Amino acid sequence: MIGAALMAIMALGGCSALNHSDVTGSIPAGARDDAALRREAEVWGQRYQASPDNKMIAIQYAGILRKRSQYVQAVAVLQAVAIKNPKDREILGAYGKALADAGRLDEAASVLPQAHTPENPDWSILSAQGSVADRLGDHASARNYYNAALKIMPGEPSVLSNLGLSYMLTKQLPPAEQALRQAAASPQADARVRQNLAMVLSLEGKYTEAQQLGARDLSPEQAAANVAAIQQMAAQTDSWRELKNLDKPKATVASAPVHSGHSIAMRKISKPDQSTPAPATASAE
Repeated sequence: MIGAALMAIMALGGCSALNHSDVTGSIPAGARDDAALRREAEVWGQRYQASPDNKMIAIQYAGILRKRSQYVQAVAVLQAVAIKNPKDREILGAYGKALADAGRLDEAASVLPQAHTPENPDWSILSAQGSVADRLGDHASARNYYNAALKIMPGEPSVLSNLGLSYMLTKQLPPAEQALRQAAASPQADARVRQNLAMVLSLEGKYTEAQQLGARDLSPEQAAANVAAIQQMAAQTDSWRELKNLDKPKATVASAPVHSGHSIAMRKISKPDQSTPAPATASAE
């Protein structure tokens, strides 16, 4: 299956695309960054233990946990405060993103629409909804979310990155490259966006440019290894030939209506599970 093959390519290339509900793709933090995040987690964890009902402390602590890929713990923190504040949109937004990070996609799809309204949409929530839709295989609706987010925040690199990888997942590499080039050109673009572009360039066979781009944020050896991993995966999977044959007709993806934002009732909040999040296909900030 082409989608599974692309997920494997993402994993080999060092990108867990769409696993993070904020920005499609993810580059592991360096040792220094991880140490700083660990110290932050300890500080905010102590504050949270002292004031577990404090909304801003819970959101801040959960945000740090998400950065450290401690998604199950982030869900638990936000779930507790969401139970006590079931109509607080800021809490619901953070909770919905954490659910998406943890791979609890159906729950995220239920919670996120309640974090904003059609009259006052939040671009980051729209992008998160797009991430969930992409991961559920509804790429048409995902792109509706991303395009709606871009109307609010034109040129936002995290949304453009998600849009680019959404196209990649349906084998549309030229528009994927176009969206990711636009994202990478932004002064606000981070390493994840550039590595996502490098991944798509590798899939297109533009290995030299992909390696040069990857070396902006990784060591030359790591950048070369990422490109080599994608080349190897491409050579070993039958789906690669399907991906490369862009001139053949492609299967259409049925479009589902975009959620209105307040028409879906919130599910009863259940206890967090310990499941490992599956690799995602697009995400949001």
